[in-house]
Amino acid sequence: MLNLITICFAIALMFLIVSCVRIYRRVPVENREFMDPLSPGLKLIWPWVRLLAFYVSENLSVDYLERVSRKLQVSGLSYIMSAEQYFAIRIISTLFSVGLMLLCGAMLDGVPTNYVVIAAIFGYYLPVISLNDLRKKRQGLIVKALPVYLDYLTMSIEAGLNMTGALSQAVERGPAGPLRIEFEKVIRDMRAGMSRAQSFRNMADRVQVTEVNSLVSALAQAEKTGASLGQTLRIQSDQRRVERFLRAEKKALEAPVKLIFPLIVFIFPVTFMILAFPIAMKFLYEL
Repeated sequence: MLNLITICFAIALMFLIVSCVRIYRRVPVENREFMDPLSPGLKLIWPWVRLLAFYVSENLSVDYLERVSRKLQVSGLSYIMSAEQYFAIRIISTLFSVGLMLLCGAMLDGVPTNYVVIAAIFGYYLPVISLNDLRKKRQGLIVKALPVYLDYLTMSIEAGLNMTGALSQAVERGPAGPLRIEFEKVIRDMRAGMSRAQSFRNMADRVQVTEVNSLVSALAQAEKTGASLGQTLRIQSDQRRVERFLRAEKKALEAPVKLIFPLIVFIFPVTFMILAFPIAMKFLYEL
């Protein structure tokens, strides 16, 4: 009887393995020749991401996929993953959080169901939080590097180069970062035959930064009215530099306010304890 059960279990396990292999083989091969490389963490879970993205994508609405694609583009992840793969990462994050909570519950002799639900919600929204952080970080790097690139563009335009040549000089000499990548895309669009105004509008749509929108509007207005492009860029460069100084000044003024909480919660109690200890010991010895 035991041998029969063992044989049946082995057959069932074999059929399970064969079914899993067939399910995975139905997933089309992904061509990442023109995609950005994956991080080490994504490489570990990427087979599962592809599997879930293939089988779950049919149930996702077009509006949701468009919104996610937009967010991935603004965050600079559109050349790493698709909207379907991002949703698959959210599912894997949810399952991992729930599994981790159940594992902790097994070691602690059980956890309340509310904790499992909270872990599932946290795992589901953790990729959203990470995506928003990446977006803010990328937009901050773009705003920080914009005055430098505007200086290069201004000097190149005033030296007699056209916009394509000025962008090439700025990309070649400017600091590395997301703004350089965006200007490279602008150069590629202009060389492909797209108009200068439309190329810059596409960049503004990709980054969604107020300063870049202002630059694009100023360039489009200068092109329509025939104004000096060099003078327009110089005004934009001076304005962006003043705004950068004001942002730095604002952060410096906000520092004392942000320090109030750690001072009250962590530093002041310890200081009072250190000062009160010798007084308390002296009082006890005098008794």
